[in-house]
Parts: sequence; C-alpha cells; structure tokens
Amino acid sequence: MNIVIIGLGKVGQMLTHYLSNEGYNIVVIDQNSQKVENVVNQYDVLGISGNGANFQVLQEAGVDKANVVISVTTSDELNILSCLLAKQLGAKHIIARVRNPDYSLQSEILKNKLGFSMIINPELEAANDIRRTILFASAMRIDTFAKGKVEIIELRICNGMKLDSIALSQLSSVTKSQVLICAVKRNDKVMIPDGDFILKGQDHIYVVGSHKDLTKFCLDAGFVSEKIKHVMIIGGSKITYYLARQLAVHGIKTKIFERNHERCIQLSEQLPYSVIIEGDGSDENILMEEGVNRSDALVSLTGLDEENIVLALVAKQLGVKKSIAKVNRMNLNGVIDQLGIDSIVDPKVLVTSQIIRYLRVKENHDRSSSVQTLYKIVNEEVEAVEFIVDEKTKYCNIPLAQVKTKKDLLIGGIIRQNQTIIPNGQDVLNVGDRIIVIAYHTPLKDINDIFEEIH
Repeated sequence: MNIVIIGLGKVGQMLTHYLSNEGYNIVVIDQNSQKVENVVNQYDVLGISGNGANFQVLQEAGVDKANVVISVTTSDELNILSCLLAKQLGAKHIIARVRNPDYSLQSEILKNKLGFSMIINPELEAANDIRRTILFASAMRIDTFAKGKVEIIELRICNGMKLDSIALSQLSSVTKSQVLICAVKRNDKVMIPDGDFILKGQDHIYVVGSHKDLTKFCLDAGFVSEKIKHVMIIGGSKITYYLARQLAVHGIKTKIFERNHERCIQLSEQLPYSVIIEGDGSDENILMEEGVNRSDALVSLTGLDEENIVLALVAKQLGVKKSIAKVNRMNLNGVIDQLGIDSIVDPKVLVTSQIIRYLRVKENHDRSSSVQTLYKIVNEEVEAVEFIVDEKTKYCNIPLAQVKTKKDLLIGGIIRQNQTIIPNGQDVLNVGDRIIVIAYHTPLKDINDIFEEIH
C-alpha cells in the first residue's frame, strides 16, 4: 500500500513511525527540510521538502499512485486543500486533520460531498478520552468497543489492595463480576498474563468487561471513587472547548483558567455554562482562591508537557481526587507512572490508532472480518482490536481450548447480540459475533491473523 503523509509534526511523525514499521511504502512531505532529513534517516521512507498543497510537489510524491494521502499539517486549510488536490491527481483515499470547531461541524459535508475518506480531530478525540475517564472516575483510561457494550479500563493497584499478591486464577475470591485482566504493565515490562500470573502492588492492569461488570469489579476490588461533579481546567485550548461542552451535557460544572484576555472573551461566549477565569492557572495562590481543594478533578491542558505534569502533581497535593494531564512526549510516560498522576492523554496517539484501523480495513478490501475498532494501550505496545466473525473465519463452532492462537495474544471478550461473554475454553466463536482481541507486538489486519498456522 502506497501512503503519502503531508506534515511532520507530532502526529505526522508518529504515523510515520508506526506505518513504516508495518511495511507500508511511505512518502513524507514537509516544508521543513531538516524534519524531512531526520525522518528519512530514521525510517525506511522517501522524503520531499516542499509545500503539500503545491501541484508539482504532490506529483513528485506520486500521489497519482497513492492508495492513501494523509495531511496532518498545523493548518486546517492547507490540509483540506492538499487532500483535494491529491484527489484530483488520482489518490484513492484522502484523510485530513481538521481542528477548528467551525470546520469540524462540516465534516459530513467534507466526506459526503468532497470525497474525504476520513476527518480526524486530535483535540476532539482527546476531549472524548478525558470525558470518559471523568465519568468513570476509578479508571486511569477507558476505551470502548462494540458501540459501548464492552470497555477496557486501566487501573493501578495500590500496595495492600485486595488484588495485591493474588493470582489471576483466584480472582473469583475477590469479585464475581465477569471481567478479564488482559494485560499488565509492571515497571517497564508488558505482559499478557495467564491464570498463574500473580498481581503486585503498583501494577497497571487492563481489564475487559461490560460497563456494569467493570463498575462492580472496581467496587469489589477497592477501586472506589466518588462521582465527579466539579472540574477545573487549566488552559483555554481547543481541547478545553470540546471537553467543557461535553461535561456540561452530563451536568458537570467546569471552571477554566486562561491567561489570554481575547481567548477568555471568546470562551465566555462559546461556553455559557462554564466559569472563565482570566489568570495564570499555574499559580498555586490563584488556584486556592478559586477553590481547587474543593474540586473533584483538575485537567491540565497547557501547551507545555512539563507544566501539565507539575500542575497535576500540585492538584493531588492540594487534595484533588483526580488529576489529568495532557502529555505529548512519549519518553515522559515512565516518569509519570512513578509520580502518581491519575491519567494522561496524548491526542496524537488517539488519532494514530484511528488511522491505522482505517488503513488495515482498506488493505483487507473492506471485508467484514477487518478491524472494526483499534486502540493502542500499555504505552502503545499492545493493541486492543475488535473484529466481526464472518463465514470465512476459521475455527467457528470449535471450543477455544482446541484452537491455537498466536503467542502473546488472547481473546478478551465476545459480544453475541446484547450479551457480553468473557470466554473460557468451552466457549466458541459464532458467525456474527464481535470479538475483542488483545495482541502484544502482533499487528492484526484480519480476524484470521489471530490464529497460529498449523502445518
């Protein structure tokens, strides 16, 4: 598959990293020649220095033979124009990053009338991610499958909790809820556990189940958090705009801190249900004056990773129940784990997962057994993937105990009509089932990729 990526910012570079590792033929374009050179030296890709909306540059990149053109520059207008030109030159599929709320409202027009295959909005996806973790206060992260019927949540085991030093085979002694611990991160090590695996304090666990069962599991295991009703947000970014609107729908009150006067005026007009504070949200005295110690959650969305981390830590010290920080640099994840911040969000990871899912579907010719949903979890080292079982799926109606799957891979859940099944060896796959697969270092494009070939 031939792919052209326009723009080598954070999203463009992450896409290049993952897609080049999956063996796609990639051409990258950016006006910054140094960025192009760095990426070409690091990955097996071709690079062109130039304007992605320039006809000659696009021709040189070979967009007429491209299966997909992805434009992720910092300019919405440039992304839209680049994709439209690429479509005219013969590109089969076009994907644009569009961040402006005014344009995002017209995404269906862009897709239905102008031929865009996909419109991605990292800020909106980040807001969606934060909203989910606020509504499910016990979880550090939550991802949804099968239109919300199944979820995977990330939890941190504190020393001395009921799960500390317990084997997974003994999980029923803690809870009767139908859940599965599908992955564990211990320090920097990622594991797909079996029944003999023993959990320890400070482990990060990833748990699959229905929302009802996950809620019961959290209560039984001691992951208890009160419902969040008041949220402070530091920074008046686009993520803040989307998040405040979403939280208002759920009756959650928000107080937003922003330094820029003009932006405060704009937010006050756009967000009538939020309180807008013109001031430095990194100033502890201002936070105390505005009642940070009475807030249920603080979300730090400034443009600096380090500032977001420090603010999240300060919030915890001041008694805030849940702190969330936006962090763009992956190399900070290990540090964050040790600091005890409740949740982090990385917009580029969210949209990269969306694009990878789309590409795998197209590479598999839109078969129903292609990837339906995909999330990268556990520091982006593990994929949680949703498939639909169809007539061409191998080993249907055979007990799973008799089916050999690939190493470091497990079937975490089966959704059959409105029933969620946490599978055991006697369960089978039926045509029409949706399944959730957890895979470590194994990119999956089709449901049959999960099975070990028997020679």
